[in-house]
Amino acid sequence: MKMWEATRRSIVRSGFAFLLVLSECVAQRPTGTVVYASGADLESGNPLVTVHPLSRQVQRYMLFVTLARYDSALAPVPYAARSWQWSSDRRALTVQLASGLRWQDGHATTARDVGFTIDAARDPATGYARAADLASIDSVSVVNDTTAVVHFGREQFSFPLVLCELPILPAHLLASVPHREMRHAPFNFAPVGNGPFRFVDRRAGDHWTFTRNPDFPSTLGGPPQVGGLVIVVVDEATTKFAGLASGDLDVAGIAPTMVSLVRRDRSLRVVDYPVLFSVGLVFNTHRSPFDDVRVRRAVDLALDRDRIVRAALAGYGTPASGPVPPDNPLVRNAPMARDTAATDSLLDAAGWTRVANGFRARDGRQFVIDLLTVGSGDNALEQLVQADLAARGIRLNIRQVELGRFLSEARAQQKQFDVLVAGIPGDLSLSYVGAMFDSRQAGGALDYAGYHTRALDSLFTIAREARTMGQTRAAWLAIQADLAREAPVAWIYHSRGLQGISARLHNVRMDLRGELTTVTSWNVAGVPGTSPGTVSSAR
Repeated sequence: MKMWEATRRSIVRSGFAFLLVLSECVAQRPTGTVVYASGADLESGNPLVTVHPLSRQVQRYMLFVTLARYDSALAPVPYAARSWQWSSDRRALTVQLASGLRWQDGHATTARDVGFTIDAARDPATGYARAADLASIDSVSVVNDTTAVVHFGREQFSFPLVLCELPILPAHLLASVPHREMRHAPFNFAPVGNGPFRFVDRRAGDHWTFTRNPDFPSTLGGPPQVGGLVIVVVDEATTKFAGLASGDLDVAGIAPTMVSLVRRDRSLRVVDYPVLFSVGLVFNTHRSPFDDVRVRRAVDLALDRDRIVRAALAGYGTPASGPVPPDNPLVRNAPMARDTAATDSLLDAAGWTRVANGFRARDGRQFVIDLLTVGSGDNALEQLVQADLAARGIRLNIRQVELGRFLSEARAQQKQFDVLVAGIPGDLSLSYVGAMFDSRQAGGALDYAGYHTRALDSLFTIAREARTMGQTRAAWLAIQADLAREAPVAWIYHSRGLQGISARLHNVRMDLRGELTTVTSWNVAGVPGTSPGTVSSAR
């Protein structure tokens, strides 16, 4: 017990400077406001141009509404669309919208907003990460304020799941923005929503503030239980723990190495839950040395994924052999085994041979590369990768930058990085794989690798046009096999979520739908009108 208390005090002291600033902010927060720590600043308030997972959740569960949403069994159920009906040929979907839903500026939410949002999202110029999931849509017609018809180019076999994840946006504020300029719209950092929370203010790199929307319709769940939510940027693991322990933070992602400390603090709880988030090394296949598939495969085979999961994640993750998590029925079961002999053989064949200092060189040039990553106080993953490659004669320099700079370099049309480490937010239909490698989405938000081939394009077309689950599975297995052969990305692990939760916060549930899926039901102990509940997770 004495050792635990000493460790706890040490960690709290390490975050003291930050806590002085945070405590001043927290002391002024209204009763019932929740403070939520994010490891990076929210990317944007506009879902058409956002890939950051927490930003997408804020949009979907707080700021805006979607036509449908996932229930706990991950099946689509009505939300802003109170009902829908297919035509007899299943090529037209008529949706009936909820009435009384208004934007934060007072304008009514109408079917025109639905049509605008879908049209903007399916236009490649916008760069929406899930545009491929909307490719079968021909048009959207507006019948009246509460009725829209989505027209498809071919027969549909199920409700489009992307409509559970694409929030409706205000046409009266965004229709005048050219789709190619959507990423730069002022709306992105001062969003006007129609969801259960309203945007209040933002300070870049510091915080976003949201307040309860008292007018959110009861037919859609009614106003949230909490008075508001502040998302503060805290990128250091020990500082997050210090904020939780002091009571200045209510929710914070915790490092796997700190789970035992949090579990021993009676004022805190741990939520351990599955997430759709995978991490990998993305190669720049357009310049040396990674324009050579042998070099990409050599690096892929050099990584000790089991050690990375044990050391960097304390076991809270799954070693990856591809972009699809093992619990997805579309996964290609091909475990990745470390093979250093194969790595050495491939590098030798590519002309990168050992020299006197133990590192590799070709034509007088040493094998030295930069690893682009988002700046963080916890870079165990990068250091483990660095050590694995050094053992094979590759010198890896770690270059950490802030998120905005990282995304700018990753998405640039002319890629200048050597290799970057990226967390890729997933989805159940695997559309993120298309967003990374399908030529139809070249230049989009997840096109980090800039890797596109005719073979992959043909396979993505087959997947889109599949009429049965068997055809769908066969196409996705072929896509994964092609990516494994060409290795534009060395996938490292699939994540598991870990959050520290204040004991004052109740009715928190986190699962594959995300951390904020039940945010409107959260309540704070001691606040009138709320009652104690539970903290739970899906395992």
